[in-house]
Amino acid sequence: MIPGEPAGPAIAALGCVALGLLILPAAAARRRYPRVLRSQRRRRIPVHRSLHCIVGVGGAVALSLGSGALVTAVLVGATVAVRVRRARRSARHRTECGYLLDGLAAVIAELHVGAHPSVAAAVAARETSGIAAQAFAVGAARSRLGGSGADGILGPGTVIATELARVADAWRVAERHGLALAELLSAARTDLAARAKFRSRTEAALAGARATAAILAVLPVLGIGLGQLMGADPLRVLLISGIGTYLLPLGAGLACAGLLWADEITRRVVSR
Repeated sequence: MIPGEPAGPAIAALGCVALGLLILPAAAARRRYPRVLRSQRRRRIPVHRSLHCIVGVGGAVALSLGSGALVTAVLVGATVAVRVRRARRSARHRTECGYLLDGLAAVIAELHVGAHPSVAAAVAARETSGIAAQAFAVGAARSRLGGSGADGILGPGTVIATELARVADAWRVAERHGLALAELLSAARTDLAARAKFRSRTEAALAGARATAAILAVLPVLGIGLGQLMGADPLRVLLISGIGTYLLPLGAGLACAGLLWADEITRRVVSR
């Protein structure tokens, strides 16, 4: 913001943008298929509206305080968004791995009683949910039509693409060499269960390190508050003075980068 320029028009413009986001029309798919997406719409739209409102109000406040505060708000908001997305992806990965293990258990049980692989995969598709159910359904259809069930199980681009690839490799070995599919899938399921257990234990062990990184990232904010209470007036230096326009985004950027790098280190340890 240019010094001396009234902040009223800028704040009013940001308020209009936030209001426009709140009344943004629904996606075309949600308008065409309201019954199919009814549960998702009821669950997600209030969250999106709240986020839009927070972003609009936060942007208006940050812009009124200066360009340094606006850049800082963008950095902090982007860091929070990245961490939330990673946490949701990790939670979904755990859920989908559980579905995959349940589906493999159903396939193995059907194979042990003499069912055809296509029939076993179809039963697993009915008894499980999520991405695993879709993969087993496609694999069953391919196998029933004379194709390779292993190619149908592959799910590139999904959160459990690696796990599905391991199952598909075991299935493909059984198809090519005539080995017992139930035994190979049992070995693959045991391996996936062990990996999931190791991942859960490692995440629990690294929870303290992640909490420490988050606390260290917040400590500068506590220092600013303590300085303000002591009369040093750091907020005036960071928000009004010229040097604060550069120091505030620089400090926030370093804290956010450190937090994201700590998350990346722990993620690499967990994904081994």
